[in-house]
Amino acid sequence: MNHQFELPGSYKKWTYGLIIAGAVALLYGLIFLHPFSAPAHHSAAAGHDGHADVGGTRFWAVLLQNSVFWLLVVNASMFFLCVTTMAMGGWQIALRRVPEAISSVVPILGIINFAVLVALVALHRTDIYHWLDTDLYEKSSPLFDKILDGKKGFLNPTFFLVWSALSILGWWLLGKKMRSISLKSDQDGPMDYESGKKWIWKNTVWASLYCVVFTLTVASTIPWLWLMSIDAHWYSTMYSWYTFASTFVSGMSLIAIFVVYLKNKGQLEYVTEEHLHDVGKFMFAFSVFWTYLWFSQYMLIWYSNQPEETKYFVERIGTAEKAGPYKGIFFLNLILNFICPLLILMKRGAKRNWTLLTVMAVLIIFGHWVDLYQMVMPGTLHENAQMSFFEFGVPCLFIGIIMWGAGKYLSSHSLTAKNHPFLKESMIHHT
Repeated sequence: MNHQFELPGSYKKWTYGLIIAGAVALLYGLIFLHPFSAPAHHSAAAGHDGHADVGGTRFWAVLLQNSVFWLLVVNASMFFLCVTTMAMGGWQIALRRVPEAISSVVPILGIINFAVLVALVALHRTDIYHWLDTDLYEKSSPLFDKILDGKKGFLNPTFFLVWSALSILGWWLLGKKMRSISLKSDQDGPMDYESGKKWIWKNTVWASLYCVVFTLTVASTIPWLWLMSIDAHWYSTMYSWYTFASTFVSGMSLIAIFVVYLKNKGQLEYVTEEHLHDVGKFMFAFSVFWTYLWFSQYMLIWYSNQPEETKYFVERIGTAEKAGPYKGIFFLNLILNFICPLLILMKRGAKRNWTLLTVMAVLIIFGHWVDLYQMVMPGTLHENAQMSFFEFGVPCLFIGIIMWGAGKYLSSHSLTAKNHPFLKESMIHHT
């Protein structure tokens, strides 16, 4: 079987065009937003001083939002491979190389993300993470914060950076191992029963190790450190699962886009509408799961009506007397990420329609990018947030990098895991 793919010129043009557009937006931010100037005190940035310079805050908040979102989205592809491997799934083998290709971008985006985190700590950006302010931990200081003092065991620069580095390194190395096992099967040739059994066992062991690391990071600690600590007095026990659901459904949508693109180019001959139907099921199911978490978090905080908890939502949607600056985005988020997927992807035919599935995949990714926007900006920029060329230009850089990295992987290796023991099961898959 010959399943090699050469990237079309149009793909390369879009890739480099997006990278250039993103680089221009980043250059604009470096020149005009003054990201290396001293941050305004977090109380001023919160709007107590309407003349506070928030350009630098805006620069770093946008970089944080995009570096976290796109890294977790591409990392979700490897999680998808690992959980289906542990479940002894066979249906996904025909399209396996697509999530492998997407996950190959984790090292690049991981380095970018870690560089942003290091910069926030090194530049002492208390406007992003106000727990970086050392005066908050001095009992003799008028700024002493008893709540943050109780969290300083993990909300400190050393733990923050070390755990972030270990997490990204874990995703990188274990993801690389999973891809290398898969590619080695192409080189080793067809497997008999015994060799196939050993290969599957080895694959399952490494997949389980990845899932353990993923659970200890994406499904728990990393969203606390990177995102929830922006509002360090507030916490939600559902926050990490909420973040996971948001990025995983976006990751499945990204897989759908690449699969449909390759099918339109005459590739992935063993992938049928049956496989796309199952990818669509993931998109639909996790859109509903995300909404369940969204509602549970919102409803419980609304019902208990405790000031230390409702503060998070007051900053976003305001009060009965005054609407918050993010109210429109907050509820647009619900329409894009729940209402649209529910009404459109509920039907069986919609999940088998390539065009409709692609449109919904793009809509879901955009919707959850907006979701992360409203998770980051209220705690950093407060009422000073805005949507402009910079906010929409920076994600172009990340999308271009994903297209470049995934395209390089897809054009360098067979698009079919041709010696995988479950390939035949995937070829005859029927839902």
